[in-house]
Amino acid sequence: MLLENSSTLVTGGSSGLGAATVRRLHQSGSHVVILDLPCSKDGAEQLIAELGCGVTFVAGDVTEPDDVATAVAAAVKIAPLRVAVATAGISTADRLIGRKSQVERRNHFVRTIQVNLVGTFNLLTQSAETMARNDLVDGERGLVVCTASIAAFEGQIGQVAYSASKSGVVGMTLPAARELAQNSIRVMTIAPGLFDTPMLARVPEAVRASVAAQVPHPARLGQPHEYAALVLHIVENPMLNGEVVRLDGAIRMGVS
Repeated sequence: MLLENSSTLVTGGSSGLGAATVRRLHQSGSHVVILDLPCSKDGAEQLIAELGCGVTFVAGDVTEPDDVATAVAAAVKIAPLRVAVATAGISTADRLIGRKSQVERRNHFVRTIQVNLVGTFNLLTQSAETMARNDLVDGERGLVVCTASIAAFEGQIGQVAYSASKSGVVGMTLPAARELAQNSIRVMTIAPGLFDTPMLARVPEAVRASVAAQVPHPARLGQPHEYAALVLHIVENPMLNGEVVRLDGAIRMGVS
């Protein structure tokens, strides 16, 4: 799929995996719309200053359908929406038994599901509905790329909520791709391993080095641009559909 004369939408596009994806899609000739929280405006503006014209920021929350609809409309106003990438998410940890109350644990679980799973669903369904009206280009109308995690397969202690949310994204992928095939829309999911993103930047350097050493090869943290490169390859390869691709250097997580 060629991205020239099209728009793309990236949730969580102000930093980390999302920002790298914005850069890559912009370089490929697409106008990119970033949907991110209002508190991410500074990061988005720095990205816009770096890339120049061709990037638009929409403040909003992926858990709010109206905010997602606003971002989709902003993209369509510029050019047909051909690609949507869901990178907005939260990484949280909480044990089933501990100091927190049952109410606190439930609220944590629900919030994680809302952002990571429902937020992805909101982008998927609203983007697909819009893409279904696109003209066919090289036999395609659009593509939605979701983001899961290797925690969907090997969740560690404390990751019940996070693993559940990412497993849900994995579970949506194939049935969504099968349904949207009749509209010539593809659905793919990337499951990143240990990546050097703002989420991991808060961890002490000694811990980061220890974690990176667990990756078989290359024995380091993944870089956001490597995630973005896979997004672009998915865009360009029409046979990639309905699949979850692990991007993890062959790591298989242990218990903790």
